[in-house]
Amino acid sequence: MSDHSHTPPPFDPPLSPEELEAAAAANEADAAATREQALAELDSLKTQVAALTEQTLRAHAEAQNARRRADEEIAKIRKFAVESFAESLLPVLDSLEAGLKIDNASAEQLREGTEATLRQLLSVLERNKVVEVNPAPGARFDPAQQQAISMVPAQQDAGTVVMVLQKGYTIAERVLRPALVTVAQ
Repeated sequence: MSDHSHTPPPFDPPLSPEELEAAAAANEADAAATREQALAELDSLKTQVAALTEQTLRAHAEAQNARRRADEEIAKIRKFAVESFAESLLPVLDSLEAGLKIDNASAEQLREGTEATLRQLLSVLERNKVVEVNPAPGARFDPAQQQAISMVPAQQDAGTVVMVLQKGYTIAERVLRPALVTVAQ
């Protein structure tokens, strides 16, 4: 038999009315302090929410303004790009009009004037990134830049260009008009 000595827990004597009143007052003071702390924390959180809401509204307004400015800038760029291209064509127009004012021009003079005007026009197109699409016979057919009008029997590899019926053009690597070609069967 083992001896287990079992001691009862210490006994708290009953509190006097004064002690009960003091404990209640202390509890009430703790509760009031906790309540004040919670209210202060609530006020702080409300202030933070208001600040974050204002920041969010400002960010949305700034984003809308940036989007509006970008749209306006794109519109200006387009307008001035077209204006610049048209302005670069004016000397070509002047050359054509000057050629038409000559009453008794010989065929040779007309040809020289036309060739000079064509060189002017090609120079304008080149400066504005307009590139000719004119595949050589035997070149592989490229459906991204060429349109096959017909398939013809030919003594070259199938799927290659036989003849260009109309040149195509790209601008900044985007197709303006595909080259019209016949393709070997």
